Amino acid sequence: MKHNELRGLYIEELRDLYDAENRLLKALPKLARAASSDKLRAGFEEHLEQTHGHVGRLEEIFEALKGKPTGKKCAGMAGLVKEGQEIMEEDFSAEVMDAALISAAQRVEHYEIAAYGCVSAWAQLLGESEANALLEKTLEEEKETDRTLTELSEQINVEAKGSGDEAEREEEDQATPARKAKSARA
Repeated sequence: MKHNELRGLYIEELRDLYDAENRLLKALPKLARAASSDKLRAGFEEHLEQTHGHVGRLEEIFEALKGKPTGKKCAGMAGLVKEGQEIMEEDFSAEVMDAALISAAQRVEHYEIAAYGCVSAWAQLLGESEANALLEKTLEEEKETDRTLTELSEQINVEAKGSGDEAEREEEDQATPARKAKSARA
């Protein structure tokens, strides 16, 4: 009985991932358009292509299970996508927007890493070796995307910090004549 319960959980979580990946197919082009960094935009576009592959692998697993991949809404990914949309509506400088987009994207990657790690382990326990191989491949791609985002953030975060410093200097420069005039009157 417990084997059947785990199998049921495994299938439900695969459906959850299928919905999550399909939500990302819609979200990634928006992230790419919002990015000002060419490298970040290219990273989002590359991950979009990978995500098509992730959907295909999940469909292959469901075909082997003789089941349908639909029927479950991934509330976690829906929330992460919504947060990403809210970030894109903020009035940040280009550099700060890129830093915020990386933050949103890494949250998604960490969610997917956790989910694919679980379903991969369950596939292995359930003797689904072909599915496990497909899930492990996707898991490694998600980890690589996370590493790439971390590498990009090392430069983009510095640029974002500099953007804030520049704005502060401009404010100081604008305030300086007013201070001088006030001091001269005193």
